[in-house]
Amino acid sequence: MNKIRKGDEVVVLAGRDKGKRGTVLKVLANGRALVNDVNIVKKHVKPNPNKGETGGIIEKEAPIDVSNLAVYNPRAKKADRVGFKFLEDGTKVRFFKSDGEVVDV
Repeated sequence: MNKIRKGDEVVVLAGRDKGKRGTVLKVLANGRALVNDVNIVKKHVKPNPNKGETGGIIEKEAPIDVSNLAVYNPRAKKADRVGFKFLEDGTKVRFFKSDGEVVDV
């Protein structure tokens, strides 16, 4: 079970986009994640007439390491660390370390 999942709102802790907030689009198996509007890179694309693609320079999100991300806590209005605990019914959930509030509802 990962501490950061698809759909989480996260804050970037390090790098050139430090302080930006975004939603996780995809978590990759190598410990990296794609975050909406964070770590934007320009990619030069050749035209491919067989696929109907035009060439040019496109901007897209590049993966960022999950160690540079923290889940956004809307109650505290800041980035927060996440831990795991088991509820009374035995389900495993994530919770914010600062206030103990459950992330997964």
